[in-house]
Amino acid sequence: MSDKRDYYEVLGVQKDADDNTIKRAFWKLAKKYHPDVNPDNPEAEQKFKEANEAYEVLSDKEKRQRYDQFGHAGVDGQGFGSTSGSGFGINLEDIFSSIFGDLGFGFGGSSREGFRRQGPIPGANLRYRMNLDFMEAAFGTEREIKIRKEDLCKTCNGFGTKNGKEPPVCHTCGGSGQVTGVQQTIFGQVRTSQTCNNCHGSGRAIDEPCPECIGTGRIMITKRLKVTVPAGINEREMLTLSGEGEPGTMGAPNGDLYIEIHIKPHEVFSRQGNITFCVVPVTFAQAALGQEITVPTIDGSMPFKLKPGTQSGDIYTIHNKGIPYINRRNSRGDHKFQVELEVPHNLNKEQEELLEKFEASMKEDNYKKRKGFFNTIKKIFTDFDSKK
Repeated sequence: MSDKRDYYEVLGVQKDADDNTIKRAFWKLAKKYHPDVNPDNPEAEQKFKEANEAYEVLSDKEKRQRYDQFGHAGVDGQGFGSTSGSGFGINLEDIFSSIFGDLGFGFGGSSREGFRRQGPIPGANLRYRMNLDFMEAAFGTEREIKIRKEDLCKTCNGFGTKNGKEPPVCHTCGGSGQVTGVQQTIFGQVRTSQTCNNCHGSGRAIDEPCPECIGTGRIMITKRLKVTVPAGINEREMLTLSGEGEPGTMGAPNGDLYIEIHIKPHEVFSRQGNITFCVVPVTFAQAALGQEITVPTIDGSMPFKLKPGTQSGDIYTIHNKGIPYINRRNSRGDHKFQVELEVPHNLNKEQEELLEKFEASMKEDNYKKRKGFFNTIKKIFTDFDSKK
């Protein structure tokens, strides 16, 4: 058994802590116990080493996974505590760098380079909501849409300059995009880097801005686009128009345009995936005799013969008459319809007499549900009377 403390306990975090929580916990301990802050303090030195070792494991995805599975035995002998100038595996400059990234902090006049000039950044993605009728979504359509978006200024070719050429290197930061300074702290001299106010971090300064975009290199435009909606598209599905988002910087690619589909309800049909549904009212005679009725589908109405004795609520299926599957030629879902028995009203005298004669001719065997229901009721009360 290892006599080492649990690494999560050392850093004071939960086992499900995210990377940022682990970094901040280590930073807090490093500031407190680092030998540069606690000279000639063996106890602080030992706690710093312990925190350093715990952080090296828990900040590495693979090492952390082995540690969670096998404990210290899974990570022992992985080369912890590799020496640097101070002999403690990590110095204060490394702490800043590993936790906050290369932010340009330097300790004791370090020659570490500060902020680097910002590189190319891909353009932002855009989203557009498209409302479709039920049938448009079922069979596909082509739409023209208008979007308002940022685009490169055509007057200056996106450079923001009056002459339409790339601006010169910034004289304030020398093209780095950052200006540096030195501050005195408890850790010694700290070199800080800040975004250059003259070029705003781009490394190039515009002396004469483009009159069209006022030096930004970008303008707002309204663009018309044709969008092909495939047959069978579902609610909230996305169509992607690559490169139709906003432009990137420094030659980076444009973002994409995502079109989110919303389908309006239909007055007759509903759908679940590629299956369509509707309710069809039928008469007593049609249901009892199994007559032919007219059933609506998204392709139009079609004849359908019911089974004799059809009950209200029965569901029938017509194959291959539902929503087409995307990119699957001649393949469609089914169409289902539910029978709703409509009881006639506003009967005249002759109709009432005929219906009474018809009802008088009926036997118990003609009504299975009714017969079963009353037999059940009879049994319930017979059992109840016998127990009195």
